[in-house]
Amino acid sequence: MSWNTIAKAFKNADMRKRFMWVAIMMLIFRAMAFIPIPLAEPTQLRQILDSLFNSQQLLGFLDLLSGGALRNFSIVLMGLGPYINASIIFQLLQKAIPKLEEISQDGESGRRKINQYTRLATLPLAMIQSVGLLLLIRQQASSISGIDITSGSSLLQWVLMIIALTGGSMLLMWIGELMTEQGVGNGISLLIFAGIISQIPSISATIYSSIASSFGTDIQYSFFGWFTVPINLTVVVIITAFLIGSLLLTYFVVKLNEAQRLITVSYAKRVRGNRAYGGVDSVLPIKLIIAGVIPIIFAVAFLSVPSFLGQLMSNTNSALISGWGANLVTWFQSSTQSGAASGANTWIYPIAYFLLVILFTYFYTGIVFNAKEIAENLQSQGGFIAGIRPGKQTEEFLKKIVSRLNFVGSISLAFLAVIPFIVQGLLGTSSLTLGGTGLLIVVSVAVETLRQVESRALMITYDQS
Repeated sequence: MSWNTIAKAFKNADMRKRFMWVAIMMLIFRAMAFIPIPLAEPTQLRQILDSLFNSQQLLGFLDLLSGGALRNFSIVLMGLGPYINASIIFQLLQKAIPKLEEISQDGESGRRKINQYTRLATLPLAMIQSVGLLLLIRQQASSISGIDITSGSSLLQWVLMIIALTGGSMLLMWIGELMTEQGVGNGISLLIFAGIISQIPSISATIYSSIASSFGTDIQYSFFGWFTVPINLTVVVIITAFLIGSLLLTYFVVKLNEAQRLITVSYAKRVRGNRAYGGVDSVLPIKLIIAGVIPIIFAVAFLSVPSFLGQLMSNTNSALISGWGANLVTWFQSSTQSGAASGANTWIYPIAYFLLVILFTYFYTGIVFNAKEIAENLQSQGGFIAGIRPGKQTEEFLKKIVSRLNFVGSISLAFLAVIPFIVQGLLGTSSLTLGGTGLLIVVSVAVETLRQVESRALMITYDQS
């Protein structure tokens, strides 16, 4: 990373304007996270939502991505969820529908068409998700506290809430695309990045209070006889160890995000007329984690189903069905502290979470990485891997490489996903949403944004020279 080049680029007015634009849009996003939606019973809402997010991993994860907007019951509580869902859907549809695959391969114009389809699909998804999320929060809050947070809400108020949530999500999508066009980096990723970063102070305070309340009493230390400060050496040691562990985890995440297998591809020398083409080597990079954080999103959504079904079953009149429902709720309780009384059942959710992340990593990588298409493109361009025949053997070789990378990458990704549960068990805190997953998102967005900043800085300084 050439920091000198980036510093020189800030002398350019356009570069400063782009960074200012990004900063202003992020401030608007953070301000929107504190604008509440119209609700009939907002008085006890905060306490109910706190206890709700402590016991629901899905809602805690969504709250992390929304930058706390879900906990504040803000108009942007859905965050960029509908847009992300629409992007994932169209990414999967491109592999299932040949027409969409043809459009996606049609260069820049094809990419714009797919983006336009994604925007159009975001609107109905936002409306459906707003209704589903409101009903889910109401049902979960009612089961925990016995209070209906929407009691007394008329049909008009429900319509206003749905319009507010849908409009907030669409507005965030528009802000993100404006940041991409007028700023630096990917605007959608930067908004998610800003939301996660904004949660660090509150999460740090939660961790500190959990440690301080669990270990002993303070010892009064006098400094030079001038003033006395209460210090607990045990707490100091634990917090220091926690900070060191966080730094090591961040280093591990950076290496994991940047890890890739470089495959040397040689191109045959071809003569056309009086000119010779090819005869050079290039590199085909394959990332260790091709799927990114998508497997974690799939796993969290999948694991929310048994608990939800269990709560529905526990309200039935049948003793057998009600008992099974209570078991499902207990087994798939995502908070380690709230499930402490259930003994071994405490770890059913994390173990299932770990295994599902591995499974979805293989599944999603198999969809987005097309070894056959890459092998055919290399063959058509006269490229080959040393010692491997073009065509079918190249395809099998690439599948073997990706399978090995997936084995290491999926286990590493699953380990990052369950880090919050490990920390919860060690510290006794009831909720820790920022773990390896949040770090992976932050690191990947930060690294990619810095690369784009450096690329733009190089263009600016080159023009100036």
